[in-house]
Amino acid sequence: MTSTSLTPESTTSAPEKPVILSVLPDFPIASQQCALHLQQHIDLMLLALESLEVGTGEALLALCKELGLDKIVKNRIIFWRLRCTNPWRISYTLDRLTLDQAKALVIIASYRAKPLAISIRQLLLARQQMESKGLPVDNNFLLSEYLERFRSNFRSRMNPRRAKVSVYLADENALNELALSLLDRLLFCTGTTGMQRFWISLFDGEIV
Repeated sequence: MTSTSLTPESTTSAPEKPVILSVLPDFPIASQQCALHLQQHIDLMLLALESLEVGTGEALLALCKELGLDKIVKNRIIFWRLRCTNPWRISYTLDRLTLDQAKALVIIASYRAKPLAISIRQLLLARQQMESKGLPVDNNFLLSEYLERFRSNFRSRMNPRRAKVSVYLADENALNELALSLLDRLLFCTGTTGMQRFWISLFDGEIV
């Protein structure tokens, strides 16, 4: 079976970029390739979205076309391979995201999070309520459902041989905290200029 490269084929003239990419600023990075921590973080955000709602994977692909990003994320295989640039994944490909590919994934995640903002707020409020009562977050049905899906997705897709992954797999509370922290970041992305500020934070090391 022939593999699909992440690197766009060379042509006589550079293809026109999707207009929506301009909502995020460019950064002068070496070879226009992204850092590993950035690739990891974007994939985890998408993993959290998939854990929020069954069928989100299909919705994300549909959103690519709706936003005009199907020039970059052309199909399901390309989408999967872009996400496999996360070094924590079992199926890590050693590829690096280009700046435009990273932009596309952040835009897709942010736009998908917007209609889920109310649900995300409800989950974060439920967390506060559970913690204020000194109860485990799993005691809340909605939180329990999200956390169970996230843990399942994380365990099935991440490589237990990675040191940080093994820590999360050995400590369910730590994995729950990761899942909840990703909700905070998704909610942040739905606010005014939140997507742009999150994007900038990926490059200055200040993860929101």
